[in-house]
Amino acid sequence: MPDDKIEDKEVKDIKQKGGDQQKEAEPEPQETREKEMKEQLLRLAAEFDNYKKRVKVDLDGARGMGKAELMKSLLPIIDEFDLALIAVNKAEDKNIARGVEMLYSNFTDVLKKEGLNEIPCKGVFDPYMHEIIITRESKEKDGTILEVVKKGYTLEKTLLRPASVIIAKKQESESAMPDVR
Repeated sequence: MPDDKIEDKEVKDIKQKGGDQQKEAEPEPQETREKEMKEQLLRLAAEFDNYKKRVKVDLDGARGMGKAELMKSLLPIIDEFDLALIAVNKAEDKNIARGVEMLYSNFTDVLKKEGLNEIPCKGVFDPYMHEIIITRESKEKDGTILEVVKKGYTLEKTLLRPASVIIAKKQESESAMPDVR
């Protein structure tokens, strides 16, 4: 029986030594858990930052689209103001004309501050900014804008409405005309 006690003690020692070696090889469960929680917290923080950036981009896009739609709906009013200015300038009462001009000026100033710009219509036709309504024979170079039928507008860099224009087409010379007799 004394041999049994020695063997039991040896087995316990071996088991204890093996357990100690395992403890040294693997970090304690508490340390592992803390490390995992820290990594998870860092991942969540990064995901949240990405989420905030996505939401900001989405909100900016939605604001821009809403602003563009509002500006598009105001374009007919600007056109009507242009027609009203033409009509009141022909009227005898210049106070009315001056009042309408002031209203128009204030209205367009507010829109310009918000990013609305009139498309320039001088020079040569630009297919990205103008639409051709009519071509007219002229002594001007082909593609030169002769007249603006309806103004075009951009909101910052976004085209809201192209300018409707009449452009020049070279005149055919009389000698090039076939003789029909």
